[in-house]
Amino acid sequence: MDTTTPVRLYDPAFNADPQGFYRKMRAAHGPVVPVLMDGDIPAWLVIGYRELHRVLGDSDTFARDPRRWNSWEKVPPDWPLLPVLAPLPNLLSAEGEDHRRRTRAVNDAINGADPHELRTLISRIADRLIDGFCGAGEADLRSRYSERIPALVLCRMFGLDDATGDAVTSDMNTVFNAGADAVAAHGRIVAVFTGLIAARRAEPGPDIVSRMITHAVGYGDEDLNAELIAILGGGHQTTGEWIGNALRSMLTDDRFGASLFGARSSAREALVEVLWEDSPSQMNAGRFAAHDVELGGNLIREGDLLLLGYAAANNDPRLRAEAPETGHGVNHAHLSFSHGEHSCPHAARGLAETMAVTAIEVLLDRLPDIELSVPADEVRWRPSPWVRGVVALPVTFTPATPQGVL
Repeated sequence: MDTTTPVRLYDPAFNADPQGFYRKMRAAHGPVVPVLMDGDIPAWLVIGYRELHRVLGDSDTFARDPRRWNSWEKVPPDWPLLPVLAPLPNLLSAEGEDHRRRTRAVNDAINGADPHELRTLISRIADRLIDGFCGAGEADLRSRYSERIPALVLCRMFGLDDATGDAVTSDMNTVFNAGADAVAAHGRIVAVFTGLIAARRAEPGPDIVSRMITHAVGYGDEDLNAELIAILGGGHQTTGEWIGNALRSMLTDDRFGASLFGARSSAREALVEVLWEDSPSQMNAGRFAAHDVELGGNLIREGDLLLLGYAAANNDPRLRAEAPETGHGVNHAHLSFSHGEHSCPHAARGLAETMAVTAIEVLLDRLPDIELSVPADEVRWRPSPWVRGVVALPVTFTPATPQGVL
């Protein structure tokens, strides 16, 4: 068996059946896999739960600053993955005390929103979106609902209008699909946030951007722009796919069928299960070896890039053998929110859960007889190496009268 040839992550089979692809990787390479990203640029993909837990928990050995990478000379200026790997002045690239300061600023800015007002905002946006399709008796829940709620909520919290929020959402999808237009889409997002920051410096408001401008961390415009992109990218993409993947499970898995008829507690169970079985955080870039180190039987050289295989690690058969109940009920030991110093900020995690639970509960209250309108095996997945989500989620239901929510 060949244990040395790197695996090409842009193989179409990867997006078609990632868990099947991971099984083949484990059989050939074990828990740490040599891979080639787009353009045959090398990296290591960590797919073992224990190995990934170690990487995430040891930020001194497996550092976060992309400037440590030893392969920058191989990267072309139009590389599709550049927006998710380029060093930026935000909490994703920061290390040590700089990272801790930025994390406090993000937590404080998000927590500055009144929890009651936030839940009311999410419910009103959900109702307004449902009003847009409830009379038709059919809809694509992804494009009309699950992908839009987090972006609209976050853009409102930033102080943007819905039309601008939709445009930014579209561009963020392009960035995470890692296609030929990713770099241009990232530039358009930067331009929108540049204008927003200037407007909030001139006239502050009760929003995240204004709170971050006045925070003691002392953001400059470039730093703040990069921070807002990190918040939106992490909060919108993963939360939207979390909602969509949970709805897919509830529409195709008999264990959650009761939730469609009023047993709303099953919505939370489905959301937890999705974080194990179909994590919206498929893979993340990344960590960079601060010095030569052994991991999973491989010598990782200083400056090597490690990709974080959250979805693969959550389904590590060694973990399931040691704890067969893992992945069911309310077990939260999954790595979908990452782990350690660079895990998802506490406030952002709470916001994502509030958005996801509220979105599903409002939908099921409004359209309790909703059903998938195509066979489950015809639901296709996005062609993204970073996030796991459906391309479309077509459903039917009894037409309902709009509530006229503004």
